[in-house]
Amino acid sequence: MQVRRFMADITDPRIAERDATVRSAPLQACAHACAHHRVHAQALETPGAPAIVAGDRVISYEELDTRANALAAELRGKGAGPETVVGLLARRSPEMVIGALAILKAGAAYLPLDASYPSDRLAYVLGDARVALLLCTPGLAERVTDVAPGAIVPVELDGPRAEAAPSTDVTAEHLAYVIYTSGSTGKPKGVEITHASLQNLIRWHQRRFDVKPADRATQIASVGFDAAVWEIWPYLAAGACLHIPPEALRTDPDALREWLLAHEITITFVPTPMAGRLIAHSWPAKASLRTMLTGGDVLHAYPPPGLPFVLVNNYGPTECTVVATSGTVETYGQPDRRPPIGRPIDGTTIHLLDDGLNAVPAGSVGEVYVGGAGLARGYRNRPELTEARFVRQPATGERLYRTGDLARELPDGCLAFVGRADDQIKVQGFRIEPNEIVTALAGHPGVSASAVVASDVGGGDKRLVAYVVLAEGAQVTPSDLQATLRRSLPDYMVPGIYVRLDALPLDPHGKVARAGLPEPTPANTLRDAVHVKPRTLVEERISELVRGLWRIDDIGVDDNLFLLGGHSLIATQLIGRIRQAFGVEMGLRMVFEAPSVALLSAEVERLLLAKVGAMTDEEARALLGAAPPVEDAAQ
Repeated sequence: MQVRRFMADITDPRIAERDATVRSAPLQACAHACAHHRVHAQALETPGAPAIVAGDRVISYEELDTRANALAAELRGKGAGPETVVGLLARRSPEMVIGALAILKAGAAYLPLDASYPSDRLAYVLGDARVALLLCTPGLAERVTDVAPGAIVPVELDGPRAEAAPSTDVTAEHLAYVIYTSGSTGKPKGVEITHASLQNLIRWHQRRFDVKPADRATQIASVGFDAAVWEIWPYLAAGACLHIPPEALRTDPDALREWLLAHEITITFVPTPMAGRLIAHSWPAKASLRTMLTGGDVLHAYPPPGLPFVLVNNYGPTECTVVATSGTVETYGQPDRRPPIGRPIDGTTIHLLDDGLNAVPAGSVGEVYVGGAGLARGYRNRPELTEARFVRQPATGERLYRTGDLARELPDGCLAFVGRADDQIKVQGFRIEPNEIVTALAGHPGVSASAVVASDVGGGDKRLVAYVVLAEGAQVTPSDLQATLRRSLPDYMVPGIYVRLDALPLDPHGKVARAGLPEPTPANTLRDAVHVKPRTLVEERISELVRGLWRIDDIGVDDNLFLLGGHSLIATQLIGRIRQAFGVEMGLRMVFEAPSVALLSAEVERLLLAKVGAMTDEEARALLGAAPPVEDAAQ
């Protein structure tokens, strides 16, 4: 059956169901204008109000607007305007927001580029998007070599200001931004989003979550993740304050929770893996936070009773302007199924169709097709791919995006995500096409064939596993392969486990039979180091903790934990368990600096000696007398 457009969820009284209409005349006039027009109206209405807070830096709406005006004028002078794309190479920062606003004010579309991406990937995206101008935040210009120096414009907080933006004839149908995602052909592809689609997202979000100027929101998502678009414009267009947490907090649930509370954040977005950890924490009965938004991956946990905020699960491909469906996750969910992904947002339709583009029967699984105001224009400079993914429904002629996701409609009208219809996978909230990794692996002379899958390690966490067939006589280590991959792929696309095979299993059609790929074992997994068993009680205990978190039975004390599938979220859990087991405080950075059982054990022993050395004799005797056996220390 067709899933029709629904109004937003009204089941929770803390989320008001009414238009978030700002009552001042300037803001009423721009209610349906582009995002940058609405930010300018806020600067006229409340010039001294804080727009962005990052540490001890506070940027007012007037400063945000006037600095962006000056940059926009410089961009216009260099040729930026409607339908041109300007790159924005930045880290999460006030400069990133100022730069994006300046590009919109120049009438152009902005292309966010994550500063952590390899230089080769940055060069490819800039070339593929045909970018002639690049805004660059401090210290990053050396990351790009294919852009003429005169075409690189710096974004600095102490730069010039201008009272008025340059005149442009930009309309709702012009491009607002372009974001690149992983591509099934082995190369990333750019998604083109117009101002009209962005405005649909902004209007829905402000109404659905009752956004007011008094709100304190967050910008946590990576610059190149389309969730960052959602984090910025609905709030700045409403006069709210955007808080940017320090980088280290983004992957530390304990520290992020404390930061959210200390800064009295009222609404936040966190990627799905982090949301699952945050809702498992204890929260004070009275907290400023009223709404936690999540999305980007499959949510596995329901919120426990007593949380002072509501959890809202969201679903949407980049091709549909961030969000296509949304719904509050009830505290008392059904343990035999994952939380649903909600209903279509305003201006959006969801269709569950079969291979013939016919609606499936009620309750049946179908492929998700999205229609409505949020649809992207298509893929940048990829007309054949646009034609293949954006189709017309034969019965109605409606333009739809074929997501490749499978879902079914529940009796209450919400949608339940079922899985994928193709090989695309998601890890840590990022959409990944395995073929892009396979293409990069083919660049190593020792690899003759490969396949990549996402392996479930429990609790909703996944790790990338690469299966490689080596060239005759090749001697290859995981470090060799990762070095090759990191030249063109971001870290989240670099597998942590490499399984050696004599040949890939194939189905009758000659395709890789993924069901025939073996589970990684100590016998078939490539290793960098000689396998050494624990030699001390501390190494034995930390080995136990690692085995439980990494879901690997046999780990040598010298094995690099990140080559075995480790990532920042698992590392954070390991730090917490080491704290419980040994009573020592170790920073998350230490896991990155000492990424093996042996090195971590040495650090724990050093911390224990320092702790004992600072004690009195009585305290030391009391500690030794009360200490549990090592094997029970984490109980």
